[in-house]
Amino acid sequence: MRAFLAAFARRRAARTVDVPGGFAELNDDFAHSRVDNRLVVDGPVDPRALPGLAEEALGHLPHRLITVLHEETGVLGAPGLLAAGYTSATHLVMLHTGRVPEGGGAAPVGLDVLRAALVRRWRGFLPDADDETIRQLVERRRLRARGADTVHFVASRTPEGEAASWADLYLDPARGIAQIEDLLTAEEHLGAGHGNAVLAAALRLAADGGCGTRFLLADEDDWPRHWYGRRGFTAIGRVLEFERA
Repeated sequence: MRAFLAAFARRRAARTVDVPGGFAELNDDFAHSRVDNRLVVDGPVDPRALPGLAEEALGHLPHRLITVLHEETGVLGAPGLLAAGYTSATHLVMLHTGRVPEGGGAAPVGLDVLRAALVRRWRGFLPDADDETIRQLVERRRLRARGADTVHFVASRTPEGEAASWADLYLDPARGIAQIEDLLTAEEHLGAGHGNAVLAAALRLAADGGCGTRFLLADEDDWPRHWYGRRGFTAIGRVLEFERA
């Protein structure tokens, strides 16, 4: 799963810069999107070197974001990064170990179906953001289409056709692995079952696509991890992330 995450980041990037222990994933046309312009650490490296590697790889940007796929490296590097002004977040790697649902109620859609709902959701998250930042955060989804062999945007829609809930689904059938990412529900549609429909459809699409390993990342300190747990996901590891404005 860590190898899948690293490979997805490399494929999604417009350009990469290799550094000891990893690489910078860079998309200059989407500079406001931090997750698309970050340092990915996926190999052995001296944890004390992480702040310097971030400066070397991301020095042209106003932010620093480091995703450490090696859990031990992230834990050992945390004190130095926190001392350098970074904040930290831990994401659980959650493997689907439950029954695959039948699906139904949600289906793959194009970005055009999601665009209006994404704009409203990002406006809610970042009320002070300018129009260009919002545009980049919405349109960056196009980059994800090149990250895996098959990429779906899965959505549950209202009777009027509006996207109520959505998620990304990345498939690598040759290796039998799939990731569900960025599951969100529009605020006005919370509690109506749309998120359940999207998750069920994504799991069914992954299973039908030959992916026996199905996983997602969930914030260790936020409630969705428990929601996923009730739907057959089990935490098996951690990815550490460090950020500085």
